[in-house]
Amino acid sequence: MYQCTLKSIFSTLHFSSYFYCIFFTYISAHLAFLCNIFTFSVFICPLSCVCKVKYLHSMKFRILTFVLFSTGAGESGKSTIVKQMKILHQGGYTKEEQLEFRAIIYGNILQSALAIIRGMEMLGIDFGASSGQVDSQKLQNLSDSIEEGTMPPELADVIMKLWKDSGVQAAFDRAAEYQLNDSAGYYLNEMDRICKADYMPTEQDVLRSRVKTTGIIEEQFSCKELHFRMFDVGGQRSERKKWIHCFEGVTCIIFCGALSAYDMVLVEDDEVNRMHESLHLFNSICNHRFFALTSIVLFLNKKDLFEEKIKKVHLSICFPDYDGPNTYDDASNYIKSQFLELNMKKGVKEIYSHLTCATDTKNVEIVFNAVTDIIIKENLKDCGLF
Repeated sequence: MYQCTLKSIFSTLHFSSYFYCIFFTYISAHLAFLCNIFTFSVFICPLSCVCKVKYLHSMKFRILTFVLFSTGAGESGKSTIVKQMKILHQGGYTKEEQLEFRAIIYGNILQSALAIIRGMEMLGIDFGASSGQVDSQKLQNLSDSIEEGTMPPELADVIMKLWKDSGVQAAFDRAAEYQLNDSAGYYLNEMDRICKADYMPTEQDVLRSRVKTTGIIEEQFSCKELHFRMFDVGGQRSERKKWIHCFEGVTCIIFCGALSAYDMVLVEDDEVNRMHESLHLFNSICNHRFFALTSIVLFLNKKDLFEEKIKKVHLSICFPDYDGPNTYDDASNYIKSQFLELNMKKGVKEIYSHLTCATDTKNVEIVFNAVTDIIIKENLKDCGLF
């Protein structure tokens, strides 16, 4: 009853359709709460992740489109977040689309195997087996002769044989000292399955595949009956100049920083620590005049890798001033504080931070629900209704 009454009242007023939608949503949600009639609800707490937003389908509201800008340094997990949006909000990947990732995954495996062999040479690690050197040369020869994106049986066999070598495993354990894809271990451990003739990539295989993002990639989807346009942009230095000027006035920036990158260097500059580069980029975006009024959500990603790494490598390798306990909670909180301290408008601009694992669909779903609530809250604020 109250919905109809409010609708008739507002129909006599000359508000813009956008203001009408936000205001009606706000008032109806609160009346619903007071009347214990949960027709739909808007949750303004950014930590809310259990409840759903349901708008009345009978209401002729204009569809609101929110523009999300996903950024961060290279290999921080931005593109994986975008893939998760397709899985969560666009029905996932078709069989045909999954098959298209097979060549990418084969390429990732080959490049990972070659990277580990190069890492062994750089670190002065010998093969454990006497046949290791011969197998290594065979790998190199095959990589030069096979069609790109294929995995013939002889190549699969030599990679699996090398992966079992103690010297290769020793080099893999020191992967932070050279450039190696985060998913190398996952794929190499799954070689028996991946190398079958009828191999169909799983969603997890797709999520872990790596292709360098160049230019600007867009995904559109709906969540909680709101329409989103999400843009994924290249994180390497050479890519940033292509996009920084394109996103003035976006609804929300999702900045991805890899927690596990604190002991790693950039692909494009082996003198620069990846965490330091991520902080530098965050500083430039957070305080940029283009984004003065833009909500920023900080995803401190790869928490699963960080949890394992922090047991072995002290955080002081990246932050010499850090003398706290080298535990997951203490170290991750310290890294988070380093990002949040860069915000030069703390009284005006709030940074919403989350620890994430971009390859964990459930974790991303929970976190993105929170992000959606943040966007609703900020839009109510903009209208003076919160």
